[in-house]
Amino acid sequence: MQIVLWNLRRNEKRMTQQELADYLGIAVQTYREKEKGNAEFTQDEMFMIAKLFQKRLDDIFLPRKHRNGDKKEVKQ
Repeated sequence: MQIVLWNLRRNEKRMTQQELADYLGIAVQTYREKEKGNAEFTQDEMFMIAKLFQKRLDDIFLPRKHRNGDKKEVKQ
């Protein structure tokens, strides 16, 4: 789940999923799947979201391999 995005949408902007889907020009069901982490946001969508919330991309979106706490230890 994109928990940071969910929190920004709900608590900072007080937007519904429908409103954010409309902003992105996608169907609400498509947006729901992306917010739940079942589908990927496009780069364009990520940039639009970052601009809307006036945040950096990495303040909102984590790399796929880090999303669910499954970071791999880096060997030195």
